[in-house]
Amino acid sequence: MTFKFILRITGLFFVLITLGSCKTVKSISAGLKTPGRSQVQSLGKTESVSNEQIEFLDNISVTPGKIYIKKSSGAIDVEKVTVARNAYDVMPDNLSPIEKLNWLQLKYSLKMDIAVEEIKNIPLLQKIDEWWGTPYCLGGNSKNCVDCSYFTLDVMQHIYNVNLKRTAAEQYEQSTKIEWTDLKEGDLIFFKTEGRRTISHVGIYLTNNKFAHASTSQGVTISDLADPYWQRRLYSLGRVPASN
Repeated sequence: MTFKFILRITGLFFVLITLGSCKTVKSISAGLKTPGRSQVQSLGKTESVSNEQIEFLDNISVTPGKIYIKKSSGAIDVEKVTVARNAYDVMPDNLSPIEKLNWLQLKYSLKMDIAVEEIKNIPLLQKIDEWWGTPYCLGGNSKNCVDCSYFTLDVMQHIYNVNLKRTAAEQYEQSTKIEWTDLKEGDLIFFKTEGRRTISHVGIYLTNNKFAHASTSQGVTISDLADPYWQRRLYSLGRVPASN
């Protein structure tokens, strides 16, 4: 075996390694899944994607503006950001009581895509607005950060005189299951996210397919059940009677 032949074999070996590395990078890039796309190869615990590091801790990885969730299948899904945080989302301080009422009605008529005249439950809007934009954190129960079940617990207690248990799974067990045709304002909507077998998210139904909840990506906000992300995760509808 000549020296020239050895060099040629060595060169071919390095070319194959390079091509294999490119293929790996391509597979990793394809591993990120957004709603509507088919699942592909799962990522490892820590992979580099588009020069950003995604590190999983308890199956959740946070990157600016998005929440990546590692599903039980090993694939990746992302909660879509649907509401931009704009200055007009915060009520100005210099409004009169009547102006505050008009501002609330206008804001939430836009959020729920309904006419201003259809908004009747002003105390509900005021309570949601108290929490609006509060960041999400697991176990949170304050205006610094809040989780989905404490948000529903607080709103349901103050607006509907309903005493809920603390976690989403407990609220699911506490509620009476209802059909879609019976759904009305103040009912609870339960989701299975993150590939879990148990209830892991809860929100409060408003109207026109809209529900209020503490979202992992946007904090307290209003989302649309017609969104494919929530459609795929919707599990049950429930109602809890008011306390005596």
